[in-house]
Amino acid sequence: MSVDGTGTEQGGGADEPGWDVDPDDESGVAVVAAVGRQIKAWREAAGMRAAEFGAAIGYGEDLVYKVEGGRRIPRPEFLDGADVLVGAGGKLAAMKRDLAEVRYPKKIRELAKMEAQAVELSAYGSHNLHGLLQTEEYARALFGMRRPAFSLDKLESLVAARMARQSIFERSPGPELSFVQEEVTLRRHLGGRMVLRRQLEHLLEVGQLRNVEIQVMPTGRDDHAGMGGEMQVLKFRDGSAVGRSEGDFGSRPVSDPKHLRIVELRCGIIRAQALTPRESLAFIEQLLGET
Repeated sequence: MSVDGTGTEQGGGADEPGWDVDPDDESGVAVVAAVGRQIKAWREAAGMRAAEFGAAIGYGEDLVYKVEGGRRIPRPEFLDGADVLVGAGGKLAAMKRDLAEVRYPKKIRELAKMEAQAVELSAYGSHNLHGLLQTEEYARALFGMRRPAFSLDKLESLVAARMARQSIFERSPGPELSFVQEEVTLRRHLGGRMVLRRQLEHLLEVGQLRNVEIQVMPTGRDDHAGMGGEMQVLKFRDGSAVGRSEGDFGSRPVSDPKHLRIVELRCGIIRAQALTPRESLAFIEQLLGET
């Protein structure tokens, strides 16, 4: 077992470079297996043994076998090195696109796909900031508090997936995005005071976007339609929609018009009960000054 320049162990073990394969993700498993077979075919065609191949690109023999056997998702630099070594002319490196999404959990990929297709998103967050609003530091701190704890590999995969979802802000034309955040989510020092400061600064930046509205639900409100927990509604160009309300309908996404009507009703009332977007940004600025 060797160690690369960043201190990452090359070879067997949980800390080896790459990502775990989710055995419940059938399509992902198939992609990883197909890429592994291609790598093995190119290596054998070049007349190289696994140990020799791995040593040449800076990885252990055990990892090479795991990648070729579809039991480990290789990092992009593995494919780049392999491509040059066996003279694949970019064919192996091009597979980075096939693996880019597979390394993320299936549920997150499905959510990201829906968000990418949505023309309107309305969400209410009661315990922590919505994933689309989180900084990388905040997301890492949030996932790091999970018990039982995630492995470092799993934690980094979740953080990367969450950050990848934020490409929604780069779409043109952008979707209409409306977030209502409980006041406590803006006060809780997840990760420490400086993580919260940078998170509040990020909210102020995002809140200036023309297609984004951020509202704060003050803790002191006497009436509150969101006591059941978090909820979200996504609407699409063809007029269809998907909603989810924590604690209702088995906490599963719903598209039935009767169920959607309930979630949309609650989201609308929550927006009406919260501070206006302008008042909310002023409130966030105040919190930033106090942090």
